[in-house]
Amino acid sequence: MTIDVWGLGLQAINVLILVWLLSRLFWRPVAAAIARRQDTANAVIATAEATQARADAALAEAMQARAGIASERSATLDDARTEAEARARAILTEARDEAEAMMNAATTAMERDAEIARKANAARASELSLKIAARLLERMNGPAVQSAFLSQLITAIEQMPAADRAALADGANGLEVVTPGNTDADHEKIEKAIQTALGGTPKLRFVTDPGLIAGIELRSPHFVLHNSWQADLAQIRKAVTDGQ
Repeated sequence: MTIDVWGLGLQAINVLILVWLLSRLFWRPVAAAIARRQDTANAVIATAEATQARADAALAEAMQARAGIASERSATLDDARTEAEARARAILTEARDEAEAMMNAATTAMERDAEIARKANAARASELSLKIAARLLERMNGPAVQSAFLSQLITAIEQMPAADRAALADGANGLEVVTPGNTDADHEKIEKAIQTALGGTPKLRFVTDPGLIAGIELRSPHFVLHNSWQADLAQIRKAVTDGQ
């Protein structure tokens, strides 16, 4: 076998020329295009990464704001709940106090009305009792009773200070002798007993007052000596009224 050196040499030269042409006309533009595309891809990637970073930052800020809003909302709700509970307690306390005040006022009013009714009933009962007593005492009136009242009157005069008895005896206007009815037959006896008790001769005027029921009283413009069943009933009425 023989080798064609010149043929191999020409082929080698053709390969070199082809490689030179490819590198000159194809590989450099392709490499440049690839480089440009790589740069563009890198720029897009960088832009995308920057955008992603901004998006992540915005998302984090939004999440933080959301957390702040949620926290503020929770705090606001807690404050509102606390305020509502305090207001409810205040309203309940006010209502309870008002109801208690109304109950106390109603109880006081009922007790006052009951006391007024009790006093009114007691007063009516007392007045009725005194009227009944006056009618019974009026039936008992007679000479013996009048004689007893005269004795009481003389005793009361004798127990007065001497100066008072002298003032009554020497009074310019005299004295009224008040009796419940016509006692003309006893005037002389009554007059003599009074003058003796006073120790003088005062001017006496007899006056009739049926309201006495029974008894004998002395009266002057500045003096009254009560001595009758009317006076006794008046004292009883006052005692009953004061005790109610």
